[in-house]
Amino acid sequence: MALYFPLPSFYFSFPCLPNRPLVAFQVMNGPRVPKHLQCLASYQDHVLMAPRRSANFTPSIWDYDFIESLRGGYEGAMHVRQELKEAVRCLLQETYEPLDQLELIDAVQRLGLGYLFEVEIKGALKVLSSISNKDMGIEKDLYATALKFRLLRQHGYEVPQDVFDSFMDGMGSFKACLSEDTKGMLSLYDASHLSTEGETILDEAKAFTSRHLKGSKRKVGLHLERHVDHALELPLHWRMPRSEARWAIDTYKEEVGMNSNLLELAKLDFNRVQAMHRRNVRKTSKWWRELGLGEKLSFSRDRLMECFYWAQGVAFEPQFGYCREVLTKAAQLITTIDDLYDVYGSLDELELFTEAVDKWDAKAVDQLPYYMKMCFLALYDTTNQIAYEALKDQELDIIPCLRNVWADFCKAMLVEARWCNQRYQPTLAEYLNNGWISSSGAILLVHGFFNANQIIKKEALECLENDPNIIRWPATILQLCNDLATSEVELERGDVPTSIQCYMNDANVSERVAREHIKGLIANTWKKMNEECGPHSPFPAPFVNMAFNLARTAQCIYLHGDGHSNPDCGTKDQIMSLLVEPVPLTAR
Repeated sequence: MALYFPLPSFYFSFPCLPNRPLVAFQVMNGPRVPKHLQCLASYQDHVLMAPRRSANFTPSIWDYDFIESLRGGYEGAMHVRQELKEAVRCLLQETYEPLDQLELIDAVQRLGLGYLFEVEIKGALKVLSSISNKDMGIEKDLYATALKFRLLRQHGYEVPQDVFDSFMDGMGSFKACLSEDTKGMLSLYDASHLSTEGETILDEAKAFTSRHLKGSKRKVGLHLERHVDHALELPLHWRMPRSEARWAIDTYKEEVGMNSNLLELAKLDFNRVQAMHRRNVRKTSKWWRELGLGEKLSFSRDRLMECFYWAQGVAFEPQFGYCREVLTKAAQLITTIDDLYDVYGSLDELELFTEAVDKWDAKAVDQLPYYMKMCFLALYDTTNQIAYEALKDQELDIIPCLRNVWADFCKAMLVEARWCNQRYQPTLAEYLNNGWISSSGAILLVHGFFNANQIIKKEALECLENDPNIIRWPATILQLCNDLATSEVELERGDVPTSIQCYMNDANVSERVAREHIKGLIANTWKKMNEECGPHSPFPAPFVNMAFNLARTAQCIYLHGDGHSNPDCGTKDQIMSLLVEPVPLTAR
């Protein structure tokens, strides 16, 4: 029960609970009260507060009345979309030339339509995988060979890297004359990012194409130059599918052999899916406003729209509407709890909060200050409601998995809080072993796993409980991308050293060298991830795709800075183009 005492404000200090430090506090509007009541008020109800750090986070740039006004957006009659869909399906079925098939599949996927034609794409790739490059007549065509390699690997086929042997000289390098084939180099560059550990030919391909593509700029046509710039900024395999679709819609009209039916379907479908996303974000906005944490906990970031951007990046397809809502809620709670540990909570309070989450007992809030009670009960109620829906719809009790992943996250955050409090400098290995958990990637993926409209097998459930690599690697990429974007700000704030400072200390190198090392770790982690998409994975394909998309979303949101904390670092424009602004349709 909160205690309020009416009287003019004044400050004083005294020893509070046993083994607690001296606490400075203020009593508002009341006569001097007994010190044991003053202590109870300050510790239990947070009327009286110790000095707190502030990260000076900017308020949300999104007005919630505006968010809840986002409606409609789907322009175009359903029958028109259906006619276009059938036309594209026929096109996929009636395209017989292997290279034409590959290019059509690539265009369909880039335009965000792959989920509509999964059966046709799988059927075509199965046939193409059984035909040798020589029989297809592409063994000397770098562009076609790399395109086939990339598409097959994207869909889990085990294609050997030696398909590129014919493009190499006797010294183990790619032939210098290939640098004149910009289209082929771009195709090889994108293909090289689907490599796994130990594939030296693909490593050479990445280095060779990166070097020459940078030099090819301004030597090719404007359309191809735009594609080169886009790829060098971030390779296709590392990009969010939804944002890539929006970009591809703008550029596809300039492609040689552009199919107008395919382009119009992409525009209509983008707007249709956008309308679904708007419904999702309105529902989560209502949840967040009713929860009240954004208003009550002013130290924390109110980033609901940015959290929806994460959810949209992980699972944009229409069938994952409820999943996006769950992921948005989880991401906003992660953001609030992250600020609780990194910015506001004292170490002794954080110990209590971590214990409360680990016990998962509403009675544990009795020992928490007011702001932590708010945070814990919001987490507790929201998570239990998500678990209830799973029990009702899937007959699965997911509370143990959800509570464990939240407890692990809080424990990892507490480790970092202790490091910060003790001024401890972890090694890079120590940091990464804890950091992939504190990154929160596991929370998002476990929530996604149980809400992806998929058949959940016992084998997958057992694997999920043992920190599988399909969760660890994207969570690691999330942490490292975050570090590259936020390291400087976090150091100024006095947070725990990031992976950059850890490596600087380990190897006694400059920040520039350390940053390049971390970028190399990200690339190597992608190689490990690529091994997880093969046919031997115990996890269903929708979940594997979500795991890859989490890493892709991290790459995009931290590409130009901390796009989560500071939406002006590109995130605002992305949200506008993906959620607010429909694609203009061609007049009919």
